[in-house]
Amino acid sequence: MTTTGSVRFEGVVKRHGATTVLHGIDLSIEPGEFFVLLGPSGSGKTTALRIMAGLEPVSSGRVLIDGADVTHKEPGERDVAMVFQSYALYPHMTVAQNIGFPLKMVGMRPAEIERQVAAAAGKVNIRHLLQRKPGQLSGGQQQRCALARAIVRQPRLFLLDEPLSNLDAKLRLETRVELHALQRSLHTTTVYVTHDQEEAMTLADRIAVFMEGNIAQVGTPREVFTRPQTMAVAGFVGTPQMNLLPGTWANDTVTVDGHKLQVAQTAPAPRKVMLGVRPSDLCVGPAGLPAHIERIEDLGDSAIVSLTADGRQLKVKGDLQHAGKSGDDVFVSFAPHAAHLFDANDGRRL
Repeated sequence: MTTTGSVRFEGVVKRHGATTVLHGIDLSIEPGEFFVLLGPSGSGKTTALRIMAGLEPVSSGRVLIDGADVTHKEPGERDVAMVFQSYALYPHMTVAQNIGFPLKMVGMRPAEIERQVAAAAGKVNIRHLLQRKPGQLSGGQQQRCALARAIVRQPRLFLLDEPLSNLDAKLRLETRVELHALQRSLHTTTVYVTHDQEEAMTLADRIAVFMEGNIAQVGTPREVFTRPQTMAVAGFVGTPQMNLLPGTWANDTVTVDGHKLQVAQTAPAPRKVMLGVRPSDLCVGPAGLPAHIERIEDLGDSAIVSLTADGRQLKVKGDLQHAGKSGDDVFVSFAPHAAHLFDANDGRRL
């Protein structure tokens, strides 16, 4: 197994003029890990990746790779390879020349370049395309060419900036599976930026959720989904997003619009909270919170039911048979242990 490719951010701050993009980021990435930086647009995740690559200077703080301070080192001194959203291929070169370009730059012998290019192309299944130019390739093939160019150097760190965002949905799914298998076979530490949480959940060993230039939470996909540490993370991770309702928590109930709903936790003292319930944990039934069905989206194997409860939007994801129909007045309920409770003021998990 790999023992190189650890990354550490210590108090990394990034400012653009008067705007602070990263507010003192601390982060540790283990060797060989598939680590995803997840967050909405403008949350600072791509900036963090570019700082790792040496493409952006920090305003303050330190960046360490394998324990060595690389904060002020050039990209070429860091032994990292980056795959951009645009693929950045040279249009006048063949696929083989594009893949071999990093090796040519370090003065490797042509015969050895040819051997390593063939090996890298084989790993991403494009050996049959080596004599073509990028303009003759599909988006998916261009993406593989960019990946092969990154892995041919055998870097200690593999950085990917939204590499699947230009592909159609079906190809994205296929490439995601292949990318995961490729990373496992290479054992190279991989840092992957995306705003697509499904992509993050399926690829990552661990995820850092970025929110407004801060890291809101770091954990495995399962931890981030089942125990979101803030209301912002709860609202961002999960499709459809978590239902959030304001209420008052006292003893083992949360009162929402005068209706008492049981939760598994007991309040030390009555307090204002936001009650969170995942759409898959909410069910339409004979008792609970009164609601009105606005719309039902049939997904084939399940349905998403949009409801209003006292003017608030709710979503239920589940079995179509038990969904009711548009226009019905129903009740929604949940198992007590399915409730997430957040502080009404600062949004932190209670």
